[in-house]
Amino acid sequence: MINDTIVDGLTGTDPPAFLEFPETPYLLLDPKVAAAQYKRLAEAFQQTQVFYAVKANPEPEIIRRLAEAGSSFDVASTVEIDICLSQGADPETLSYGNTIKKAKDIRYAYQRGVRMFVFDSEGELQKLAENAPGASVFCRILASSEGAQWPLSRKFGCTPEMAADLLAKAPSLGLNPIGVSFHVGSQQLDPTRWDPSIADAAWVFRKVAESGISLNFLDVGGGFPVSYLEPVAPIEEFARAIHGSVERHFGELAPQLAVEPGRYISAEAGVLRSEVVLVSRKSSTDTQRWVYLDIGRFGGLAETEGEAIRYRIVTPHDGQASGPVALAGPTCDSVDVMYQKTPYDLPLALKPGDYVEILNTGAYTTTYSSVGFNGFAPLATFCIGDNA
Repeated sequence: MINDTIVDGLTGTDPPAFLEFPETPYLLLDPKVAAAQYKRLAEAFQQTQVFYAVKANPEPEIIRRLAEAGSSFDVASTVEIDICLSQGADPETLSYGNTIKKAKDIRYAYQRGVRMFVFDSEGELQKLAENAPGASVFCRILASSEGAQWPLSRKFGCTPEMAADLLAKAPSLGLNPIGVSFHVGSQQLDPTRWDPSIADAAWVFRKVAESGISLNFLDVGGGFPVSYLEPVAPIEEFARAIHGSVERHFGELAPQLAVEPGRYISAEAGVLRSEVVLVSRKSSTDTQRWVYLDIGRFGGLAETEGEAIRYRIVTPHDGQASGPVALAGPTCDSVDVMYQKTPYDLPLALKPGDYVEILNTGAYTTTYSSVGFNGFAPLATFCIGDNA
């Protein structure tokens, strides 16, 4: 987690003068924590190529530190490509992981030196053939998100049968088919959930081999969890489970393994500071208070939809008498409610003007922030710590 002394020093106080922060809300980000998370994951996943999912947090300082540490990058747009290259990443370490790309964006990526692309349909494969000749391509297959707190739908991926057919077709289009990818959902809590998809991938490898094509790349995606309200299994447990599945289903013909962590690397690097705007009740007998913050689902906390991601909140009155609360944002939209059913108890002394810290918010917050809904500015980021 981000340096506890920083959180302790901020809780309930005005922003330190030497930091010169504007008014809340804002994200405090320590890129050193992200680099440390990368190191721990890379050590757990021996002989595995780590592609940081830039969409989780594209802060340039994080990208620079990860590039220096040897990370590769999963990019979803030309803007993310530009950020990575501007921070010293080698274009050969970039994988264009979005299966929905405009032809001009494929051309741009190819012109900038990107040579790895993912697809999940015949139409996308054809676009790659026309705009990225000779590129290395891999196919994303459908995967179950059971066990994930932020599930992924059928928007991405195709059946293993279709994947095998398309990969076998790729050489005739002038492309280099290298393997398979999948994603079992974000904040996936069950280390065994990768096994069925690894089995599907092994089937695709064998099926494509019947066409005389040897695949050698398996991207098992990201989804590795971090602790919010509840603790999660350590990353080493996920690595053991995945390596075990690969050995079981591929045997001695194990492919080059890749992972795409986003949340795991950047979430714990961030603390979101917010101000209490209002504390109210819906009736004189209501035991549940409503606490309205100056940030909500439109300001960066989109993952609270369905109360899926349940952040831990620190207040200046922690340790005092507390009671149940609902937590909501500041906008004039009735869906701007973070938590109403999840049990949250906050101090009874909490009042408007108090600052609160929302922990482990370095991933999927700034990138989910609206550009001006109700006139609220996008969520600002301030990097702290040694920038050397």
